[in-house]
Amino acid sequence: MREHTNPTVFGVSGVVILAFVIAGIVATEPMLDAATATRDWIGEKLGWVYVLSTTFFLVMAVFLMLSRFGRIRLGPADSRPEFGTLAWFAMLFTTGMGIGLVFWGVSEPIHHLTSPRSAEFVTPEGEPPPPEAASEALALSYFHWTFHPWAIYIALGLSLGYFAFRKGLPLRPASALYPLLGDRAFGWPGNVVDILAIFGTIFGLATSLGLGTLQINGGLNHVFGIPSNATVQSVIIILITAVALFSVLSGIDKGIRRLSMINLWLAFLLLVVVFALGPKLWIASIMTTGAGEYLSNIVEWSLAFPSPLIDETAAAWTTAWPIFYWGWWISWAPFVGIFLARISYGRTIREFVIGALFAPVAVSILWFGVFGGSGLYYELFGNAGLSALSEEDRSFRLLELLPGGPIIGGVISVLLIIVVAVFFVTSSDSGSLVVDTLASGGSLKPVKAQRAFWAISEGAVTLILLVLGGENALSALQAASVVTGLPFAIILILMVWGLMKALAEEPKPGSPREQRAEDRPRSDRSPEKQARD
Repeated sequence: MREHTNPTVFGVSGVVILAFVIAGIVATEPMLDAATATRDWIGEKLGWVYVLSTTFFLVMAVFLMLSRFGRIRLGPADSRPEFGTLAWFAMLFTTGMGIGLVFWGVSEPIHHLTSPRSAEFVTPEGEPPPPEAASEALALSYFHWTFHPWAIYIALGLSLGYFAFRKGLPLRPASALYPLLGDRAFGWPGNVVDILAIFGTIFGLATSLGLGTLQINGGLNHVFGIPSNATVQSVIIILITAVALFSVLSGIDKGIRRLSMINLWLAFLLLVVVFALGPKLWIASIMTTGAGEYLSNIVEWSLAFPSPLIDETAAAWTTAWPIFYWGWWISWAPFVGIFLARISYGRTIREFVIGALFAPVAVSILWFGVFGGSGLYYELFGNAGLSALSEEDRSFRLLELLPGGPIIGGVISVLLIIVVAVFFVTSSDSGSLVVDTLASGGSLKPVKAQRAFWAISEGAVTLILLVLGGENALSALQAASVVTGLPFAIILILMVWGLMKALAEEPKPGSPREQRAEDRPRSDRSPEKQARD
């Protein structure tokens, strides 16, 4: 098995990432100020790019699922999936949501309760929010964590999987531009696209890993009294990066798949325990009511961006929330999309869309319904004071409020810390494999030393962003995602254009052209074969 690297992509992206780390050490405040100012400018002037592109990706995913293109396989006609359905779902879910879902599961609905989108729910300072605001608070959380992010991942993952496994092109974003650029897609334009994809992956991943670090530290402080500070967070990042390094060198089957399966069951156990101990009738009611409100408002919310046409409260909320999230998801798209394509060989486009769009959505609705719904209940009716706590402390405070006393709450809190830590590892090692693939020109067998370099780089960038932010670490993480996501949003639109152009040339079902295509000998384009080559 030959190992590969693309010296141009690896060299340029590696140097820029190292330069960022060094600059973050020697010029902390100027870098934070520049990143925050750029984020605010993008949100005000170019937020519409995020809003319209993300909505377009969702419409495209539904269209492909329902159209004749849904029967096309990501591979030859006789290819079959490499991984079983449960293992496939476990890997795509733990990679695509993971840490963020746990971090925001309680915190985000509380944010929307106390700082609502709708002006009718705004209350004078010192007064509690009305109970009617709870349904919208949960619905807005669903809006950010269900169909839209997975539509972004599908747009990139489907484009890459189609061109890599059905057309035999390298597993890199440049391949999706082949219908538009021809062979030029694998020259300097392709290298530029791959470099931007690496930047988006590294900084998008650092945002998620930073959230995980903050929550692990918050949990250790809450349960064991370990202080929440930069020193402890640095140790957490170093230790878990070391575990992720070992996992990524073990490969997908031995490392990532097994960890993903373990964490899927741990997360499910946590969900069941919190539901069993929590306000079950309220959870069931708010979950369904919130889902109904989300679905009834999805078109309006999907197309709203800061402008004179919406009220000031909604405009400020849109800049602070959806635009940040769409930027975060798009910056994550190379990471999740490439990994999703990598594990989806042999599936049809319809299977791909249904699995990646509806299954994670169901889990997100359950997670926010149970954790967020419980948090809303105790905040409204139990004087829990969750809104006064930091984001990373709210989940652990909720566990203390559940029946069973501090011992049961402490045991569940330890389980939550373990779940976040394993999500950290699976995100880091999956991201390292993806960046390796990009830096090696789409090869599925990159140089092992290169894998180690990227795993360490992810931890270093996460550490720098947390140090950069200090008291405003979350703001620094958000700024990184919004800024790096913008250029890739344009590239992703071009990739979808290339995909649709290629699909339009596929023979119609039952046509003589399709029969001739199926009878033609096909080469093995499976991931294992590409890795051997």
